Amino acid sequence: MVLMLLLALLGGVAPAGAQSVTVKGLITLVHREDTGAKKSDNSNAVLWLTPVANSLSGDLELRKQTPRPRFRLVQQHKRFEPHVLAVPVGSVVDFPNFDPFFHNVFSLFEGKRFDLGLYESGATHSVNFDRPGVCYIFCNIHPEMSAVVVVLKTPYYAISNRVGEIVINDVPPGRYLVNVWHERCPPEDLKGVRREVMISAEQASVGTIVLRASYDLLRSHKNKYGRDYEKPNPPTSLY
Repeated sequence: MVLMLLLALLGGVAPAGAQSVTVKGLITLVHREDTGAKKSDNSNAVLWLTPVANSLSGDLELRKQTPRPRFRLVQQHKRFEPHVLAVPVGSVVDFPNFDPFFHNVFSLFEGKRFDLGLYESGATHSVNFDRPGVCYIFCNIHPEMSAVVVVLKTPYYAISNRVGEIVINDVPPGRYLVNVWHERCPPEDLKGVRREVMISAEQASVGTIVLRASYDLLRSHKNKYGRDYEKPNPPTSLY
């Protein structure tokens, strides 16, 4: 029995009856610029675990068959809330407009290209994110509005909080590839932190992952027609 257990673990396959665990980790953002207090914000890093080879294939197939919850990206106070959203492939995201004016949500980037058109306060439009990727989302009316939907081929993921904590529940023991994404980190740096880990009841942590971040990577963008946004007209004086 002990030999079978060892073989299963070395092969990256969770033995039958193995209990799922809660995987934890810590993300630390090191900014290239001296930004003072902002250095303490380690939020909005997405970390996900992808089973290596064919391990846990049965568990993934079972999860694919279960109904996925709907997600929401709310438009409120000229902001998208939350700013970063991670979802499994095939998920539907609702985009309700809670502002007392019109919005026009669009994305022309990797992950999903769409244009929800102009819609009024109280209305909701939805998008099915049917392919993996990082999808940058904007409003065609308000250039200050932006959000990111990270679409993943695995159900084992989490987004870091301000402290940098990562918590992923219900992870079956096995071998996984760890990936991380953050909008302020260059792709080459993110590739450098990718690694394999063995998750078990005794080892349920991915440790501390240090990311080099830069505010220079914040995206400037055109409107959905590829043109600059129109500048608002200054208020007209009554005197």
